[in-house]
Amino acid sequence: MQTCITLFDMSNEYDLSPEERQITERFHDLYYNKRVGPGHHRIWEQTKWMGYPVLKTPADLWVYQEILFEVKPDLVIETGTFASGTTLFIAQMMDLIGKGRIVSIDIQELSVRARHERITYLTGSSADPAIVNTAAAHAVPGGSCLVILDSNHAQAHVAQELKLFAPLVSVGSYLIVEDSNVNGHPVYPSFGPGPFEAIAAFVMTHPSFVPDKSREKFLVSWNPNGYLRRMA
Repeated sequence: MQTCITLFDMSNEYDLSPEERQITERFHDLYYNKRVGPGHHRIWEQTKWMGYPVLKTPADLWVYQEILFEVKPDLVIETGTFASGTTLFIAQMMDLIGKGRIVSIDIQELSVRARHERITYLTGSSADPAIVNTAAAHAVPGGSCLVILDSNHAQAHVAQELKLFAPLVSVGSYLIVEDSNVNGHPVYPSFGPGPFEAIAAFVMTHPSFVPDKSREKFLVSWNPNGYLRRMA
């Protein structure tokens, strides 16, 4: 139990005072919930990459860029494509790096998604072992793989994704669980158990996956404790 407490101690990672922590959480809440502009959409819902909705904070996208450059994965598997902004962002980062492909999974098939030679779209549930096997078939033998989970955020669904996708992640790479900020961590307290709770249970039984708190260095992240690095 002490290990779990240590892994999930968010208060002193960057020596923030209680007042500073309160400021970051209030800004997080404002950024998450404030509605602006003619359509009165929330701020993060208006984030786009090359015209395609991303639905993330720019801070997390910057961290993705850093991880992609450091890991240089041969394959990225993403669940929850939606409008493909993140998918295109990753594909174009791979262009700059000079290697890699991305397989993106969603239960819906949308015609408005970005097209890129590094992108493969799969339609189906990311909790379906058959879909996971299809995605895994794109892996390069002996190559590196990074996984991003951003589909259904209910705890049970995320737990099933973690079970299915964790074996695909190469040592030194990441299993990134998005939107662990909901259910009061620190936003959307009425959501119910979600990614944060699924992560907590997962790391208790998978000690080779460790939350990399350094990836939260910009102080506001949609993925608290969600940057899981595979250490062994």
